[in-house]
Amino acid sequence: MTSTRARAVRWTLLTITALAAISAAGSRARADAAPPAPPAAATTPKPAGHDWNDEGIKWLAYDKGIAEAKAQKKPVCLVFFTEWCPHCGKYSAVFHDARVAEKSKQFVMIRLDKDKNKEISAQYKPDGEYIPRTYFLTKDAQLDADLHAPRPSYLYFYDESNPDGILGGMDAALKKFASGAAPSATPTPAAPAGGTDAAPAKGEAGKTP
Repeated sequence: MTSTRARAVRWTLLTITALAAISAAGSRARADAAPPAPPAAATTPKPAGHDWNDEGIKWLAYDKGIAEAKAQKKPVCLVFFTEWCPHCGKYSAVFHDARVAEKSKQFVMIRLDKDKNKEISAQYKPDGEYIPRTYFLTKDAQLDADLHAPRPSYLYFYDESNPDGILGGMDAALKKFASGAAPSATPTPAAPAGGTDAAPAKGEAGKTP
């Protein structure tokens, strides 16, 4: 009787041990089969045209900028862009150049989202409403159409990769305005003088405005 009871106890212990081992193996198998944890959410990239060096350059709204130009008798540098435009995103980087930021102090700097300022954009389109485009205005807010990049087309599209492009435009504007020469109403196309010759972004839906 004692021997039978002992065998029963040993059998029970063996059964419990076996079940525990099976359970542990199953847990390990489930752990191995579990999918990996999802990666941490990536930081949403900034949209094109987002960073225009707001800390280093005093950008103003249109009405305030035009009023300040007349009051301080300073020329205007007017930039049109959109948030979805990849060329605008690249172009914004040139305004982080220390030379551009310093030169900007001699201008009233105005930057306008074309999509949010369609009526104003329509007033400045000597050769279309592509983006980005940059104009220089007199202290009386008159557009000088002959102050543009050295390009045969898309005249107001300055080099998006090299700050020397917009620096050259700023220098030309300061020189002409200082001379007292009357602003031109019609642009004079010029042959490219180095730099990028890439076409800027066209209007909405990829069509030329």
